[in-house]
Amino acid sequence: MGTSITTLLAFLAGLVILYIVGMLLVVPIKILIKLLINGIIGGVLLWFFNLIGGIFGLFIAINPLNAVIVGILGVPGVILLLVLQLIL
Repeated sequence: MGTSITTLLAFLAGLVILYIVGMLLVVPIKILIKLLINGIIGGVLLWFFNLIGGIFGLFIAINPLNAVIVGILGVPGVILLLVLQLIL
C-alpha cells in the first residue's frame, strides 16, 4: 500500500493549482480593500475640506468625477482637485 509517484505528483500539482487560484482571488481583494480605504479617507477629507474651506471661500464640488479621482488617489486626489480649483 505504498504511495505511487503519480499520486504524489498529482497531489503536488493540485497544491500548486490551489495556490495559484488562491493568489488570483487574494490579490484583487487586497486592491479592492485599499481602494475602499483610500476612497473613505479621501471622501472624509473632501467633506472636511468643504466644511473648513467654506470659511475661506474654497469649495470642491462632490460629483461622480471628483469621487472617482479621490477614491483612486485618496489624499493626493484631494490635493489635485484643490490645485485644479485654484488654477481654473
